Amino acid sequence: MVTKTAPEKRTPERADPARRREFERGFTSLSPFELKNELIRLAKDHQKKSTRVLLDAGRGNPNWIHAGARDAFFLLGQFAVAECRRVWNDGQLAGKPRRDGIGQRMQEFLQVHRGVPGASLLREIIRYGCDKLGGDADGYVYELVDGIIGDNYPTPDRMLMYTERLVRAYLVQELCGGNSIGNLHLFAVEGATAAMCYIFESLVANHLLEPGARIAVMVPIFPPYIEIPSLPNYHFDVVEIEANGRAVDGSHTWQYPERELDKLRDPSIQALFVVNPSNPPSVAMDAKSMQYLVETVRRFNPQLMIISDDVYSTFVDGFRSLVAELPRNTLCVYSFSKYFGCTGWRLGVIVLHEDNVFDERIAQLPEAKQKDLEQRYQSLTKDTAHLRFIDRLVADSRQVALNHTAGLSTPQQVQMALFAAAALVDAGNTYKEQTKSICRRRLHLLYEGLELPAPNVPWMADYYTEFDLGEWAAQHYGEAFAQYLKDHYEPIDVLFRLAEQSSVVLLGGGGFHGPTWSVRVSLANLDDQDYAQIGRYLHRALEEYVHEWRMDVSRDDANAQSEQTW
Repeated sequence: MVTKTAPEKRTPERADPARRREFERGFTSLSPFELKNELIRLAKDHQKKSTRVLLDAGRGNPNWIHAGARDAFFLLGQFAVAECRRVWNDGQLAGKPRRDGIGQRMQEFLQVHRGVPGASLLREIIRYGCDKLGGDADGYVYELVDGIIGDNYPTPDRMLMYTERLVRAYLVQELCGGNSIGNLHLFAVEGATAAMCYIFESLVANHLLEPGARIAVMVPIFPPYIEIPSLPNYHFDVVEIEANGRAVDGSHTWQYPERELDKLRDPSIQALFVVNPSNPPSVAMDAKSMQYLVETVRRFNPQLMIISDDVYSTFVDGFRSLVAELPRNTLCVYSFSKYFGCTGWRLGVIVLHEDNVFDERIAQLPEAKQKDLEQRYQSLTKDTAHLRFIDRLVADSRQVALNHTAGLSTPQQVQMALFAAAALVDAGNTYKEQTKSICRRRLHLLYEGLELPAPNVPWMADYYTEFDLGEWAAQHYGEAFAQYLKDHYEPIDVLFRLAEQSSVVLLGGGGFHGPTWSVRVSLANLDDQDYAQIGRYLHRALEEYVHEWRMDVSRDDANAQSEQTW
């Protein structure tokens, strides 16, 4: 419960609640990421008038990186350029690397560079590829060298051969508990953002979802998964499955009750979109909910297409993806950005089992639609009927006609491979434990500043935390105060207060289709001490609401007393 200290003096603008509320209503239709721009502007204006530092906890860009994999990348780059100069060296001009004997030359290079940052890890990565993945030393090293030089189009266009093996092994480790679930095909893409665009486009292009189709979305969720389906070219009929589960004490568990998952029994729902762990609650689906969902799909909707975005999976102990539980139904999206601190690299991958309902549903399309697809892909193959959906994604990403130049740039793929391999050779999961510890420490600092106990929710990733002001108001001051907030303020009012008064930027949970009066705090992108400060600023904003409520109650009581006296 917050302490009852006097709030800061109200500004003239805040002294007119009606005008302010009307002002805030003008922003309610904006995406939370677009609203953030206005909040940043307000926070910067306040920053100029005070000595406070702008604290933007609205974006999930981590402030850590995996330095070891980058050391290995840049050392590999030095070797690669030396290989080019070995073939042809004429000042600034050099040749293309050659494969024969390159594995042995790499070993000699690493021996000479012993002790140089990245050398030890690069040696382990090469050994892992050769010993664990059955890689030919010359072929494996040549792919890394030619890839980092970037002198050829990506071949295969979907993903480089050894890179796909490394990333597949990494994903099996992180998403499937290390247990193989059969052959997974991968498509390297420009981050999860590109993956989303490609998937929506290909689902419609291949008549797997027609405009107006019925889909389900598990909420709260990353807003584009709600905003894209409403675009005119899709205009999907969206059914929301709410993570409104509650613990015995009434607090959020952010799990999906059976009554919500039962919505998937409806066979008219053709696709399900889920972010797991969720964004912003940052909680993974627990084993009970997962099993109930699996049984529901198998019994009532076996042709359901599931698109599971597992970006935050590495921050949850014992995580298991839907691609592991329902491999035939699930197309998985994974991004390296958050875990490895590489948002600027734009590294993501689309994962699909070789035996899947996407291909099956295409094969079952009526003849007219089959003819349409035959015409669409006829420039790629004579046998368009057997063109896999994962390969259609690749072609569609380049408007089909440019399929021959499709694929993620090879230097990006090499960095992706090194990130994946670095995690595979980290036997003690040292890096993973470091990143999880950072997030958990910051969560506790935030709630210490709030003077509230930190949430202890099972399956939390702790990458974000979603603080529900409505829940807090009802628990600590009763339903009358919670109703007062709803009656007198817009849900985004707290975001404006924090920006104007404290130069703090957060995002509203309502924009993620979570609780309307909740806020999202990213625990990844600021320094530790900043979270304690944000907690204190949020604490003070809550005090303001309590003070204003009590003032209004006192005023109402005084008016009532005056009427009785009269």
